Amino acid sequence: MELIIKGARIVDHKSDFVGDILIRDGIIAELAMEINKPVEAIDGRGYVLMPSFVDLHAHFRDPGLTYKEDIETGSKAAVRGGYTTVNLMANTNPICSSMDTVNYVRDKAKQFGLADLNQLISITKNFSGKDISHLDELKPEDKDGVIFLSDDGKGVSDSKVMMNAMTKARELGLTIISHAESPEFSSVDMRLAENTMTWRDITLAEYTGCRLHLAHVSTKEAMRYVIESKDRGSNISCEVTPHHLALVDETYRVNPPIRSKEDVDFLVYAIQRGYVDCIATDHAPHSEEDKKKGAPGISGIETSFSICYTSLVKNGLINLNKLSELMSKRPAELMKKNRGRIEIGCEADLVLVDIDKEYEIDSNKFESKGKNTPFNGRKVFGEILYTFRAGNIVYKK
Repeated sequence: MELIIKGARIVDHKSDFVGDILIRDGIIAELAMEINKPVEAIDGRGYVLMPSFVDLHAHFRDPGLTYKEDIETGSKAAVRGGYTTVNLMANTNPICSSMDTVNYVRDKAKQFGLADLNQLISITKNFSGKDISHLDELKPEDKDGVIFLSDDGKGVSDSKVMMNAMTKARELGLTIISHAESPEFSSVDMRLAENTMTWRDITLAEYTGCRLHLAHVSTKEAMRYVIESKDRGSNISCEVTPHHLALVDETYRVNPPIRSKEDVDFLVYAIQRGYVDCIATDHAPHSEEDKKKGAPGISGIETSFSICYTSLVKNGLINLNKLSELMSKRPAELMKKNRGRIEIGCEADLVLVDIDKEYEIDSNKFESKGKNTPFNGRKVFGEILYTFRAGNIVYKK
């Protein structure tokens, strides 16, 4: 199968030019100012063609909580938002503590063929906070499919358990994703809860040699710990979320909470200086009833690019190359995927965007079951027109 996308402005982490791209059998085969071949063509003139986005942090709620989201609706939401690769957290029902659940998610994702879904396994068995014996059950052939361990949604409060888990993860070649929240401080001060566990997990990672990724960093103090650790040469990475970049002092309930302008400014500072690896959505869909009961989270995978493009690029804080690095190249590297770049030989996971199109976010139009968003009614730029997975159209506006 061959497809040409013609005349688009082609942008990734390092390139920015107008030209054509030829896709053959799901791979980028040619890049040139003009390609003329008798194959199917899509007119990209006036639009921007980028690598599709890679989300290191999402919740699709399947199995067990499918009234909030399921693999089909989550996948449809992902490609509508320009994402073709999504990392799914383990707080399903049952908790994903075995390859049985991993394989269930993989098989179900293949049925729909929209997005590449990577299912995590929990750090502690069933989020017990104590037992890591299930990690011994990972067989060598499983390691290629399991990249990350996380108890996201809660922090591992026992430092010795976390140290042992990090030692095991290092032996298995896996990365720990830390939900940095000390539960003993959660009811006291959520800033203190994030900061103390961020420091602890970085300290333990440096001690054990474990590969550590810090989820949804939101405070200036936590980001300073990340910067100091990276400056020491530690093997850590971190993400920030669109809502922690675009909102200030907002009461809408997410975890960690929306922070102050001083925090947001420092996160942007860290992005500009190369300390932030990724922007991840923390897509957390809820039913209207659960949200009214106080469930924290935002349904964000369909609005992530537009929020980030409008807040960061349109406001002159970073350029489009940098945004592509944060949303595509770097997360793809962390997930060990041959995508996230527009280069010959890379997988043709791409997104065609109208960056000049202003539109109003309407959660009623979400493919996600979760309509929970503080951005409803906000005007943003950057509308997704096409999403391609291995050269196939998986979303078309």
